[in-house]
Amino acid sequence: MKVQDIEIPYENQRGAKYRFFEILPGALSWSILILPFALSIINPTLTVFFIISYMLLWFVKSIGMNIRALQGWRIMGRQRKLDWQSLLAEVQLEGHIDKDFERPKWHYSNLQLLKDKPRLVKPDDVTHVVMIATYKESREVLVPTIEAVLASEYDLDKVILIIAYEQRGGPETKERVNGLISEYKAKFHDAFAVEHPADIPGEVIGKGGNITYAGRKLEKYLEAKKLKPINVILTTLDSDNHPHRKYLAALTYTYCMTEDPKYVSYQPIPLYTNNIWDAPAPMRVVATGNSFWQTIVALRPHILRNFSAHAQSMQTLIDTDYWSVRTVVEDGHQFWRTYFRYDGKHEVYPVFLPIYQDAVLSTTYVKTLKAQFVQMQRWSWGASDIAYVVRTGFFKKNKIPRFDMIAKTLRLLEGHVSWATSALIITFSAFIPVLLNPKDFGANQLPIIVSDLQRLAMFGIMISLFFSLRTLPPKPERYKAHRSLFMVVQWIYLPITTIFYSAFSALYSQTRLMFGRYLDKFDVTDKAVVTKDKKRVI
Repeated sequence: MKVQDIEIPYENQRGAKYRFFEILPGALSWSILILPFALSIINPTLTVFFIISYMLLWFVKSIGMNIRALQGWRIMGRQRKLDWQSLLAEVQLEGHIDKDFERPKWHYSNLQLLKDKPRLVKPDDVTHVVMIATYKESREVLVPTIEAVLASEYDLDKVILIIAYEQRGGPETKERVNGLISEYKAKFHDAFAVEHPADIPGEVIGKGGNITYAGRKLEKYLEAKKLKPINVILTTLDSDNHPHRKYLAALTYTYCMTEDPKYVSYQPIPLYTNNIWDAPAPMRVVATGNSFWQTIVALRPHILRNFSAHAQSMQTLIDTDYWSVRTVVEDGHQFWRTYFRYDGKHEVYPVFLPIYQDAVLSTTYVKTLKAQFVQMQRWSWGASDIAYVVRTGFFKKNKIPRFDMIAKTLRLLEGHVSWATSALIITFSAFIPVLLNPKDFGANQLPIIVSDLQRLAMFGIMISLFFSLRTLPPKPERYKAHRSLFMVVQWIYLPITTIFYSAFSALYSQTRLMFGRYLDKFDVTDKAVVTKDKKRVI
C-alpha cells in the first residue's frame, strides 16, 4: 500500500461510513452498560445468567493475566542477568567464542538459524539512534534520561543522540536543550538537537509532529554519512524514559536475529517506577497497574502494539513517512501505519527489558489527580483508530489476508469496549436485577454469587501486590520506614482507580468521539521531580 493511502483522513474528509465506525465503540460501550437495566425489566432470569456468564469469563481471564504477569516478570529477571555483549559477539561470528559464560538454550537455536540462513544485519553494522522528545521539561527531568542512555552496557560510539524539542516551548527550552547537547555530545558518536516549528499546517499539536520532523532531519544526516537505513535502529523516548542499561544490547540482538527487520517493531516493557515513591497513592496504584498490563501484553504477540518508547528500523520509518502528525496517539497508530504500508506483513517483537518511566506527578495533589485522568484519556483515544483501521483495511485495495484483518479489527474493538465497560459491569451489575426486581429469587441470589467470585478474584490483587513490591526501586532516604507500609495499604484504592481512571477515561474518550469532539492537542503529562528537600520541579 502506498504511503498516501495510510494517512488518517482530515475531519472534512470523513464521510458517513467513517463516522459510523467512530461512533461504534462508544455506542457499543453505552449499550453494554444499559443492557443489564433493559434485560432486568424484560427478563430478570436471563439477566442473572448473562451477568454470571460475564463474571465467569472475566474470572478466567484474570487467572490467565496473573499467570502471564508472573511469566513476564520471570523472563525479565533472566534477561537482566544475560551477558548480551558475549551473545552479540557470537552472533557476529555466527559461532561460539572461547569465553566461558552461561548461554540460554534459545541462543544455541539462533546460532543454528544463522548457519542455515544468514540475517540481513550483523551486530557490528548496527547504529542506534536514541531520540528524546521534549516540550518544556526541566533539566532535572532530561538529565537522568540522558545519563540512563550513557549507562548502557553498549558501545556508545555506535549511538547517536537526538533531542527533538518544540519551538512552542519558548527560548528557555531551546537554550536548555542546546546546552545539554553541548554538554553530552562528545560522549556519543554524535548528538544534535532538532527544533520542531510551531503551527505547521495539517498537524495536531503533539509528539507525532515533533519526532516526525526530527526523523526527516535524521534521514538527511544518514544520507550525508552514507549509513544504510536498514542498519539504523531508532528508539523514541519521552523525556522521562530511562532505558535499562542492557536494553540497547538486547535490542541489537533481537534486531540482528530478525529475518527482515524492516517488517518488525521492537517493544520494551514500560515500568512506571522512576518516581513511584514520590507519587500519591492513587497514582502509584494506576502506575503499577499499567506496568502490570504492559508485562502481560509482552507475552501476547497477537495484541502487542507500539506503545510509548518503541523502536523501528530507519528504513521502516522512511517507508511509512515516519509517524502520523494527525493524531495524539502516534505510538499505537504507528503499528497500523506499518501494518498497512506492508500489506499486513508487520509484527511487534517484545524486548523483555524495561524502560523505566514516571508515574504521573504534578505540583499539587489536585493537579496530579487531574493529570492522571488526562493521560488515561489520551491513551484511550486509541479508539479513534477503529474507524481508520476499518476504512484502510476493508474499503481500500490491499493484499492483507482477510481473516487476519477481521481478527485484528475485532480485537481492537473488543479491547476498547472492554476498557470502558468491564470494571463497571463487574462492580455494579449484580445489584441491578435485584434493584428492579426485589422479589425475584434469582435476582436476590445474584449479589451473593458474584460476591463469592469476587472474593476468589482477590487472589489476583496479591499477584499485583507482589509485582509492585518486586518492581520498586530503592526507597529514597528522604522517606521514613512507614512509607513502605503505604505501598501495601495503597491497594485499597484499586476499585476506585480502576473505575475512575480506567473505565471513565475510556468512556469519556469514546463519547467525545461519538459526537465528533476530536482531540486536536497532545496534553503533555506533568513530570515533576522531587528534590531531596521534597520540592517538586517540573
